[in-house]
Amino acid sequence: MKPILLHGHERAITQIRYNREGDLLFSAAKDHSPSVWYSDNGERLGTYDGHSGVVWCIDRDSTRVVTGSGDNSYIIWDCETGKQLHRIDTRAAVRSCGFSYSGRALLITTDQQRGYESEILLFGLDDPDQINKGEPYLRIPIPKDNAKITTAVWGKLDRYLIVGHENGEVSQFDAVTGEKLRHVLEHKKAISDINMYKDDSMFVTASKDSTAKLFDADELTLLKTYKTERPVNSAALSSLKDHVVLGGGQEAIDVTTTAAQAGKFDARFYHVIFEEEIGRVKGHFGPINSVRFHPDGKSYSSGGEDGYVRVHQFDQSYFDFEFEY
Repeated sequence: MKPILLHGHERAITQIRYNREGDLLFSAAKDHSPSVWYSDNGERLGTYDGHSGVVWCIDRDSTRVVTGSGDNSYIIWDCETGKQLHRIDTRAAVRSCGFSYSGRALLITTDQQRGYESEILLFGLDDPDQINKGEPYLRIPIPKDNAKITTAVWGKLDRYLIVGHENGEVSQFDAVTGEKLRHVLEHKKAISDINMYKDDSMFVTASKDSTAKLFDADELTLLKTYKTERPVNSAALSSLKDHVVLGGGQEAIDVTTTAAQAGKFDARFYHVIFEEEIGRVKGHFGPINSVRFHPDGKSYSSGGEDGYVRVHQFDQSYFDFEFEY
């Protein structure tokens, strides 16, 4: 399984995303210039230039791209031309962003900093005034005595939001009223990533407590736990096989003091149902910050602290492998 190395970023990768068809791969990094690539050959199509700080998140729908940054702003771009459509300033750094499945709403979350509390902002994209004036149709503040938001995604049919917090809590908020519907505290440390399954019926969380967990999306019931011995920064579910991939490694601040073998920077594959590890893929020489399966399940990509995005096409042996039970 020889990977394609995408090297266009000068600093650490923060998030990677495929488009729905899987022909494009979007990457955000700490170098201010989110990029878009062809996923089959690794050719870089271009960059979205306009931020002046770390770009923490990136998402796309059919024609637009949204990026959120530590420069206290998020920008909506034309996917094809790279032109800025809207730039909206926020009171604090934007930590996560995402278009709804219908493409008619936008989710933004902000950090708790400079005296401002962490917030969830929902914008209706059908109403130009909301975007132009930066006034969301729903603003959900997270009180300062609660844990700040670290990641958030849209739930099934855009009815609710799944939100991860710094204390390990997973919450579910109504996307119309803003009411907190459910919350569970299964992780012991901060949640670093949430990734939905292809039909939005369940999701996997990655946490600094060295575990990834599978939850039912409607009831927030804990279904499975995947244990490692290092912090998990990202996890993703395959649409083709019953597999979940975990990416992580020791904290980036400690990387220079240990060998690559000791840092455990490999991507690890687990069987979704049996919770057993079935394989590892080495390559990064720093922690993996984001992993995603291709929508067809025949390849996966990982972005690391080393600034590389690695695109892996699975060999035939991967598809022939059957878990024995």
